Amino acid sequence: MPSIAAKPLQVGKASTYVDSLAPHLFMPTAQRPVRAKCRWLAADTQVKPHQHPWAQLAISTTGTIRLTVAQGTYIVPPSRALWVPPGVAHAVTMVDSADLRTLYFHQPDGRCGPDVAPEAEAAWRHCRVLNASELLRAVVRELSTESDEQLPLPAEQCRREHHLSALLLDELRRASAVQLGVNLPQDKRLRSLCEAVLADPTRYATLQDWAQDSGASPRTVARLFQQELDCSFTQWRQQVVLTKAVAMAAHKHSIQHIAATLGYGPSAFSAMVRKTMGMSPSRFLGLHAEFKNPP
Repeated sequence: MPSIAAKPLQVGKASTYVDSLAPHLFMPTAQRPVRAKCRWLAADTQVKPHQHPWAQLAISTTGTIRLTVAQGTYIVPPSRALWVPPGVAHAVTMVDSADLRTLYFHQPDGRCGPDVAPEAEAAWRHCRVLNASELLRAVVRELSTESDEQLPLPAEQCRREHHLSALLLDELRRASAVQLGVNLPQDKRLRSLCEAVLADPTRYATLQDWAQDSGASPRTVARLFQQELDCSFTQWRQQVVLTKAVAMAAHKHSIQHIAATLGYGPSAFSAMVRKTMGMSPSRFLGLHAEFKNPP
């Protein structure tokens, strides 16, 4: 199946690169519609760009990952999971040293989604960041990660896998989507600037300062943001800040610490999150009650 990504995949640098772990040995089928694999990878390791003819769910139950497609990049902490439709080229970069769990889903010809009705498929034909419930994460951990090189699963384990797969698909259909993606441009000058902001969004305070390293004037950079990303630099940077905040929350940092690290006062950070996401920082970040909310 050809890739449905219309743009070439450009991916930021990492310290270590690895290939996808033998995806052909975990191919989902009508008989085994959900397959799972797991590998531990060190922080700043990147799984090189690749694609599959089946759908995928990327999740780590122990750390944060970054998944990049041609149109954008997604930060995925343990409280979230990322659905990737069939044929979409993608690369995974480990933000933390953690286990990377990859689930593959059999998709009948012309269909897309976790066994959803045809009229509900449209949303699943795009990458989606989903809230991962405790039950979903528990099911992911219980799925067999043995490859087709191993002996066939005993009948009892096959029945268990069948029940777990059905429960997982149901949890995916129930999961709410979260806006955690950051769109990326194709213009090389703007792409370089955007990758620098992703690496450290607090490095500079103004667009003029950011533009000085891009080889383009601030006016040109502002115009490119509108042309390629349909937003202002400030709006785009806010999305980066939100993804960084989610990654920090995965390490149980307080909202006050997250806000200060990202260059905000507690009240200003709270106001930005509420305006952008329509919910409180504690709810958006999935922090437990023991973390005090900003005023």
